[in-house]
Parts: sequence; structure tokens; C-alpha cells
Amino acid sequence: MPLPYTNWHYPTRIWFGDGRLQELPEACRTLGLSRPLLVTDRGLASLDFVTSARQLLAEAGLGDAFHSDVDGNPAGRHVDSGVAAFLAGDCDGVIGLGGGSALDAAKSIALVARQSRPLWDFEDVGDNWRRAEPDAIAPVIAIPTTAGTGSEVGRAAVILDEAARTKKIIFHPAMMPALVISDPRLSLGLPPHITAWTGVDAFVHALEAWCAPGYHPMAEGIALEAMRMVRQWLPLAVADGSNLDARGQMLVAASMGATAFQKGLGSIHSVSHVIGARYGVHHGLANAVILPYGLARNARYLEPRMPALCQALGIDGARTTDLVEALLAFRSALGIPESLAALDVPGEEAAEIGLAALADPSTPTNAGPMTAEDFEGLFRDARQGELHYT
Repeated sequence: MPLPYTNWHYPTRIWFGDGRLQELPEACRTLGLSRPLLVTDRGLASLDFVTSARQLLAEAGLGDAFHSDVDGNPAGRHVDSGVAAFLAGDCDGVIGLGGGSALDAAKSIALVARQSRPLWDFEDVGDNWRRAEPDAIAPVIAIPTTAGTGSEVGRAAVILDEAARTKKIIFHPAMMPALVISDPRLSLGLPPHITAWTGVDAFVHALEAWCAPGYHPMAEGIALEAMRMVRQWLPLAVADGSNLDARGQMLVAASMGATAFQKGLGSIHSVSHVIGARYGVHHGLANAVILPYGLARNARYLEPRMPALCQALGIDGARTTDLVEALLAFRSALGIPESLAALDVPGEEAAEIGLAALADPSTPTNAGPMTAEDFEGLFRDARQGELHYT
């Protein structure tokens, strides 16, 4: 069956279908925007679809305010320079075009550009989000070009605090993009390794949401279907980057994974955030490498969740060991490295990484309680490529 061309309204307004980037001016008009700031990252700034987006905006009389000072791990300074571009252009909204880096930067710029407080005042701690003036938050149009983070349907952004060497979650309910253009054609040029890394990231979002404690049947149902879709479609997208069906299904799965993880994330993300902040490892790649080791270290908490998950994924067996073995084979077929050591991540800071992971915002919703020593052990396992079931 060919990909549909359709609009959804969950968890926000989504325009899905091949070629829908062409509707960007209409999206701006729908939100009442006349001077949007287009935000992307350095690696995408010169690509055809970015040029096309800028032309569409200019031809529609929507200006050419543009910001591409964003790295793969967006930092506070990238948000600051984006705020400067927003104010210089007297902008009234933000368009994020790209992967999670561009979308997180765009949402953060929209949050703080017209606030009296700095970015870090809105870190997701306690009720910090209440510090924001809600009427000052600019509307966002999100246009994802990778199928991984699902930032297009999220109310938060992950931003690197370079001084503290840590990633911080910036949160406000109004950071949810007001409109998403989900056009699978924009992801056709994504290299196989980036396709694999981001795709496994989407899987981990859904997996950790499924395993998180608490009662949230809607998130769990979405998480199960997202994992099934990634298992089915990601190998096809990696093997043939021009497979539009696979690209479209992966975009949907990524949005579903991010919708599900409002239930929570866990220890895989806790360690991944620290690795990314300290060593610049791509977030999706870090999650993909840490994935089986995080499951093994949490096996004592996960067994009740395994029968339904293994059944949904078509995995023989009903235990954590069965899932891990299946995911090791899945990961290997996608070309994911087996260990953090293969990424040149050093081991000298293992104790510090354990402490930092314990303090990560993803930790409270881990499948079960962990100590700093548990996190240190998980990091060592992932670095050495050794499974330890606990």
C-alpha cells in the first residue's frame, strides 16, 4: 500500500505525506506567521531541501531569516546566536528543519527569545517551566529530516551546557510544535549509518517508555507499535535509502516513540546523555551501543514486561535474555559497533560518569532504582562490550 497523504491531530497537528514541504508557506499562514526564523544545522545548510524551503518562504513574502549555527550536539551558545537572529529579524515564529539537533535548537530559541530569563532557568527541574511568560513563547513549525529523536512531537529540548559538561533538558508544555510537516522525501538522502543510528534511537525511546514504571496504557500501546515498526522498516531503510515507504514508516515510528516516552525513559538514556556531553558521541549511536547492556543491567526489573514485548516483536522466548539476543543480531545487521571503546570513548572517568548518569533526568523513570555504582558498571559493560545480567 502506498504511503498516505493525510493530516493528523495527535499529539499535535501533523501534515504527513510525500512532497508536503511545498506547503510550508501555507503552514506559516495557518499559524499566522509573517516573519519566521528558519533554523537548521551546519551540515544541512547548503542542501537542496533547505534551499527549497528558503525559496518557498521568500517567494511567499515571508522573508529569509535564517540560522544554521547549530552543531550535532546543540549547546547553549547555539541557542543564544539563534535568539540574536530571531530578534534581529523581528521574527514572530520559528521553523525547525533537520534532525533532532536543529529541532531542539529551534524549540529552545522559540522558548527564550522573548523571555526576560536565560535558557538554563528553564531546565526541567521542579516547576522551573512556570518561570516562563507563556504568551512570549513563539510558535514552532517542525520539519524532521531524520527518523530518530521525535523532537517534532516533544515538549522539551536537550541542550548541552558546555561549562558543566552535561546535557540539560529544557522544558515547557508550549514547546510542543504547533504544526509538523512530516515529509519522507526529505530523509531520502540520509546515509545508511545515520539512518541506522537515528532509527535505533527511536526504538530505544519506545523501549524505555514500555519498561518505565507507572500506569500509562496509551503510551505503552504506542510504544509497542513503534518498536514493531522499527524492527520491520529500519533494515529496509538502511539497505535502500531511496525506499520511500520505509522512510515514511520510520518517520511515523520516530514520532510515536517520542509520543510514548512521556511515560518516561531510563538508564540507557541516562548514560547516553553523559557520553554525548563529554565525548561528543552522536546521541542515536550512543543509545544504539548502550542498548543491550542497559537491558542486561536491568533484567531483574524487566521480566514481567518481556512476554508481551517479545510477542509483539515476533521474538521466540519471553525473557530479557531472549530480547537481548534478538537485538544483538538486529544491531549487528545494521552495522552498529559493539562497544563504546570502538568509538574511542575512554574509561578513566567511569566513576564520574556513574555519578552524572545517576543525576540525569531520565533516571527517575528507569525500570527500577539504580545506584551510581550500577551506572558505573553499565558504562563499563558498554565500553568493554560485556553483558552482565543483574
